[in-house]
This record gives sequence, C-alpha cells and structure tokens, in this order.
Amino acid sequence: MSNKTLSIQAIEFGTVIDHIEAGKGAEILKLLGEYIEGVPVTVGFNLHTQSGRLKDLIKLEGVILSEDVADGVSLLSPGASLNIIEDFKVAQKRSLGIASQITGTFDCLNSNCVSHTEPVVSRFSVQADEGDIKLRCHYCEKSFSRDLVAV
Repeated sequence: MSNKTLSIQAIEFGTVIDHIEAGKGAEILKLLGEYIEGVPVTVGFNLHTQSGRLKDLIKLEGVILSEDVADGVSLLSPGASLNIIEDFKVAQKRSLGIASQITGTFDCLNSNCVSHTEPVVSRFSVQADEGDIKLRCHYCEKSFSRDLVAV
C-alpha cells in the first residue's frame, strides 16, 4: 500500500494560524468575522500533526492580522503559531502566548459598562490562575471567564 498525502494549497501572501487547539478553529473564525469578509480563507479542522495529535489550521490570503486580533487568537488557543507569508515562504513566525491585555477584540459582558455607551475601545486585562483564564474589564472592573467573553 502506498502513502497518500493531501496538502492544503500554499498562499503567496497572507497569514497562517497554525497549531490551533483542535476544536478552536471555528471560534477563531467567528472572532475574525468582518476582518476576513471577502477574503479567501482555507480552513482545516482536526488535522493530524507529526506527533499524532489533532490541530486546526486557518490560512488568510492577502491579510496580515493586527496585534489586537492576534492577541484575541492567543486567548482562544494559546499554543497556536502565527506565520506571515510572503512570496510563498514564511517571512515571520510567532508562537502565541496568552497576552496580558486584550484591546478592541471582545465586548464587555456587563450591559451597564460605559464601553457600550461611550466611544471607547474595549480593553481587558488577562488574569491566568492555574489554567483558569479571566478577563477583567478596564472600565467597569468586572471579571469574566475567557469562555464567556470569547463566544
């Protein structure tokens, strides 16, 4: 029996979010939302890695993610890597860790927060404690689980 390999098409210029925790790719796509509207996107769910684990993968053709969006991705899948592609080659590779602050990516869940009525950009500090990650709103100082804010 011969080995068969399927690959995902390379992109000339853009961003590849690789090593996304399996099952988190759909959440990251939701986070990217309007940012990727009209952009060619390639998605792979539950792909096998060389180590035998599963991962998700997202390729964004013609898009370079801002630091704020990359921080949001890091919150959803801290072990992911962000690759900037130029001329079909990886020009820059960055392992994402959990950011200490998230700006403009998520809305505060407190409906009374000033961020809903004033022209301010949402801002959260990230607090990690034994695997539990919480976001604390800069304006109303309420804390929320990462899982609630990122939905």
